Amino acid sequence: PSRNQKVGNLSGGNQQKVVIGKWLNADPEILIMDEPTRGIDVGAKSEIYDLLYGLAEQGMTILVVSSELPEVMGICDRVLVMCQGRIRAGFTRDQFNEERLLAAALPDGQASQPAA
Repeated sequence: PSRNQKVGNLSGGNQQKVVIGKWLNADPEILIMDEPTRGIDVGAKSEIYDLLYGLAEQGMTILVVSSELPEVMGICDRVLVMCQGRIRAGFTRDQFNEERLLAAALPDGQASQPAA
């Protein structure tokens, strides 16, 4: 409602936008976003995605860490999949496939085992 509103009293999405604004105030060359839309509503997610697209178009490097596969496939140009603390595979946008990304995230030998 005003500029004097305490951040802790804002919605989760608005709190997230305040944090991003503070980071951007430092004029970073690289922005690392860890679970950038966790726990926020669809409208706030859309605003954050629009902001990220705009920053990327301006040349900023943005590293997104997310456990939400649709989010990763929707906003990233390149995906590196980690498993057991190591990069297991890398994919460019034209290679994105949910099955391939999920298979790369499984430890060796588990991709072919039937689900319990």
